[in-house]
Amino acid sequence: MSEAQVISLGCRLNISESEQIRAMLGQERDLVVVNSCAVTSEAVRQTRQAIRRARRAHPDARLLVTGCAADIERDQLAAMPEVDGLVANTAKLDARAWNVPAETPAIPQDRTRAFIAVQNGCDHACTFCVIPQGRGPSRSLTIAQVLAEVERHLIHGAPEVVLTGVDVTSWGHDLPDTPPLGELVRAVLDRFPELVRLRMSSLDGIEIDPLLFDLFAGEERLMPHLHLSLQHGHDLILKRMKRRHLRGDAIALVTRLKERRPDIAIGADLIAGFPTETEEHHAANLAIIEELQIVHGHVFPYSPRPGTPAARMPQVERETVKRRAAELRTRAKVTRDGWLASLVDKPHSVLAERDTTGYTPHFARVAVPEGTPAGAIVSVTPTQIENGLLQ
Repeated sequence: MSEAQVISLGCRLNISESEQIRAMLGQERDLVVVNSCAVTSEAVRQTRQAIRRARRAHPDARLLVTGCAADIERDQLAAMPEVDGLVANTAKLDARAWNVPAETPAIPQDRTRAFIAVQNGCDHACTFCVIPQGRGPSRSLTIAQVLAEVERHLIHGAPEVVLTGVDVTSWGHDLPDTPPLGELVRAVLDRFPELVRLRMSSLDGIEIDPLLFDLFAGEERLMPHLHLSLQHGHDLILKRMKRRHLRGDAIALVTRLKERRPDIAIGADLIAGFPTETEEHHAANLAIIEELQIVHGHVFPYSPRPGTPAARMPQVERETVKRRAAELRTRAKVTRDGWLASLVDKPHSVLAERDTTGYTPHFARVAVPEGTPAGAIVSVTPTQIENGLLQ
């Protein structure tokens, strides 16, 4: 190994942090870092699998684990014979935790999108969520710090910037005068007119402020792709989850946005089989997919996480959870397939990736011509769909 290897699991925030770790560690030889996830029990299982695969691939390397699972599942991971050590999640961007010089890291060149973590941690207490245990309280970069990060990535040629975090719409709550997230987005767009594609990570719809709404509704450089941290389609389950929105709030938000920007693509996280969920509740979860026209659906079978209130609630049988998750995915696929069909025979601006595919502003995946350089933005008019890929 000529340089450190960083394996990233989980969310876009982890992707952003993994890039920083990779750049910070630089030419550290014979070192493998697994940046773990613990959002579900399945994520923990995948973390353990990644650790075992990494050890088989690099039997003589030093293998360190960081990320949420390194805190939340510390004893379990520390007991694995493949693991040489753990780095606390809150310390993983501190050079001192890795015993390397504290220098400004370079920008890795292996991604076409720049993920910038504008916020970390969470002050909310959703009953199913273990992430605050691994990420701590919400804390924000200042506008000046975000602008400096965007500038660094643009200098290195990033064609698209993604603003990400654990709870992005909580950005600014810990800063003087509590600026709204829309103020940050407006500052980025105003400061960098050369930035042609700005994308937002998952957002809590109830906290989308008026300025951010207007930007989503009318700013061409802010991509028409809104992914909601929705979680469920029934009010009683949302209350038991301790979410801050109701079903009607999500419907009203999307309706207003589509009136202003009809082509906006809606994504959402949905949990299947939350404790106490009945067939009636599940039916509402299925129906919300059609009502919101969710074309980017992320379905998670509920799994109890240690120390959370939901883990102490009456649980739904595992086979029922799996069935309901499968039904949600099937319903989401029907909606997505209809949406993809509406994109055929129309020209789209596509950001090319490194695998002969790319993404439209709505985050639809499209085949690009052979030889298209990664990071190039090209016009593509697909004529068919094959396995979910516009071609």
